Amino acid sequence: MESSITTMQNPPASKLAAFYELTKPGIVLYVAITAGVGAFVGSRGSLQLWLGFHTILGTGITTAGALALNQYTERDADRVMKRTRGRPIPSGRLSPQSALYFSLALLFSGLMYLTFTVSWLPAVIAAFSALIYEAVYTPLKSRSYGATLAGGVPGALPMLIGWSAATGMLEPAGFALFGITYLWQLPHVLALAWMLREDYRLVGFKLIPRGGGRIIGMHMVTATAALLPTVVSPNILGYTGVWYLAGALLATTYFLVVTIFAARNMTSATARKVFQASLLYHPILLGLMLFDTIRL
Repeated sequence: MESSITTMQNPPASKLAAFYELTKPGIVLYVAITAGVGAFVGSRGSLQLWLGFHTILGTGITTAGALALNQYTERDADRVMKRTRGRPIPSGRLSPQSALYFSLALLFSGLMYLTFTVSWLPAVIAAFSALIYEAVYTPLKSRSYGATLAGGVPGALPMLIGWSAATGMLEPAGFALFGITYLWQLPHVLALAWMLREDYRLVGFKLIPRGGGRIIGMHMVTATAALLPTVVSPNILGYTGVWYLAGALLATTYFLVVTIFAARNMTSATARKVFQASLLYHPILLGLMLFDTIRL
């Protein structure tokens, strides 16, 4: 009797956990934090608490909806790849229909929340981000390496969501933060794609350029080298101080060295080192921005 009661009670909890997993909460949290940092720097360290809260929450809800919708769109490919077979839809824990309704509800709720609690401009940018993610990046994945280049745009737009939330406009310094986040993603995604290349080959995803490890290494090095002048731009524009500048240049130089060594002999092990370095690099930059934003 007790066993049957437990069995009856578990499915609702399991389904809630599956919906939660569908949103990729770790990514959602990081994207929301990125938007918060963009708002903080844009406000020159004088961000109002409630504005920051609404910006972070609205960005998080919208991102959760977009990520969940992506899992619905890619459910057939997810059934094939070893890494994704256990996701809520291919594993059978959620039906495609329920996942679709849930993701759309989250996406539109997040956009409405941003519109009414922050302003229309962050909501428009968030909608544009979701559109690129679903209508450009996702279909391009099976057609062209351009998917990786396009996918960096929605990944970097949270900086502009936050910036516009704090300032009510788009400014050069906001685009500088966008550029930093965009360039950081390229070696990050390329390293991951190289490690998962066999899985991606099963479903025909073309997230890495043709030419093998040497070409991929060149792309990684080029993007990371471009970060060196880009990370300086917030200083040039007067938004960050000397501590940010020193830390950003040091972190970027280290990141560049890691990519150069990987490019010399691209293997899963060296790609993993680039990926791990990328996981440290951007949070360090965000922390430096928070610590050393120049207040007026």
